[in-house]
Amino acid sequence: MHGDESKFVEGISGFLGFYYVTLTVMNATAALYLWLQKHWLWRPLLWLVVSFGFVILSALAFGGYPVRMDARFKEAVDTVSGAVTYSLATIAGLAIFYFGRRFFVKPSIAWFALNAALLFMGLSMADADFAAIVTKADNVPIVGLVFMLGFFTWLATSKAVANDDRLRAGQEPLEKLDSEKVLVWPDLVYTEMVCMILVTAVLLLWGIGLQAPLEEPASSVKTPNPSKAPWYFLGLQEMLVYYDPWMAGVVLPSLIIFGLMAIPYIDFNKKGNGYFTIEERRFSYLMFQFGFLVMWVTLIILGTFLRGPNWNFFGPYEFWDPHKVLALNNVNLSEYFWVMFVGQSLPKAPADSGFLMKLGYIVYRELPGFVLLGMYFLFLPPILAATIFRKFFIRMGFFRFMLMSNLLLFMAALPLKMVLRWTVNLKYIVSIPEYFLNF
Repeated sequence: MHGDESKFVEGISGFLGFYYVTLTVMNATAALYLWLQKHWLWRPLLWLVVSFGFVILSALAFGGYPVRMDARFKEAVDTVSGAVTYSLATIAGLAIFYFGRRFFVKPSIAWFALNAALLFMGLSMADADFAAIVTKADNVPIVGLVFMLGFFTWLATSKAVANDDRLRAGQEPLEKLDSEKVLVWPDLVYTEMVCMILVTAVLLLWGIGLQAPLEEPASSVKTPNPSKAPWYFLGLQEMLVYYDPWMAGVVLPSLIIFGLMAIPYIDFNKKGNGYFTIEERRFSYLMFQFGFLVMWVTLIILGTFLRGPNWNFFGPYEFWDPHKVLALNNVNLSEYFWVMFVGQSLPKAPADSGFLMKLGYIVYRELPGFVLLGMYFLFLPPILAATIFRKFFIRMGFFRFMLMSNLLLFMAALPLKMVLRWTVNLKYIVSIPEYFLNF
């Protein structure tokens, strides 16, 4: 966004002023709560100091001088930003949160992290390019979903850590202490009615304050750039960068549904039913968090905020230039093998060949890819069964283990393909455009 900077500052100052006022009230309320609960004196004082800092930021914003993120910091962030950096950061973040979960579930640490994230958001909103993307009517709900997802992930993890400590001490989980049954009427219905009224009020205020992002009727002559799917399909749209449409749009989503349906039949661990836990279900917890947070939620965030015109990757503070072009020469595995390694052209059937001969030449041409896929899906599961997943194989049996291992391998195929595209520009492992079959 290269418009009038002073006009942008004037327009955003009032919003940031009220934004920091909200953070002031939030931290002042937290300080009052801690004081009433008779916590250590330094804790209420700490959040009072934080609330006073937000008062200063609010006054500066209302005065037309909102505090901005340092230009050198924004330039450095845009420079290092990329699909590889983003994906590695999300995986590293999940690992750090998992191994340090006892530290991060502490309420004071979580509250500090929330304040840091909200402060980062406020300072970044003073940047015109960042604000243009985040405040877009389509993207505002996604920002809220990100913070809600962080809260509920923290809440579930804190309950799981508490239950793990109780189970290790020979006590029942917290859910067993509050297992009293209640009547549907009036307890449940009354609660649902109150929630319905509150949600309706919020949606009415939302609809009044934020205009619906309606555009002109669709036209094949003029299409949006970028042309994005609804937010809940952006993960699938990101998969289209690395896979053929039939694979990204049909096979992988079907495997996700099939895998979710198969969980009750392949799960042999009966612990953790009805209560939060991590230590009793480490493997299931890690696989779910990796599949949901890293392979789904982060792809939605990537597609929403970091994929711009021509589906290029843009940094958080980078202007979405529709003229940005990144020349990529994606190469199939067969080309790597025959042309670059062997030093000859791709095997090609004679023009007068029959169907079977053409098919034979196609198989011969894509033989390196077929061998690689065979090793991955046929030979890797037995190796896993004999090594790191030996206990799983013994308890699950051959059929259930092969089903589980192949579902995991299909899930791992997406990040592996992404890495191969980023590092060596690998387009397809097996490419058969003659029959629209690519993998």
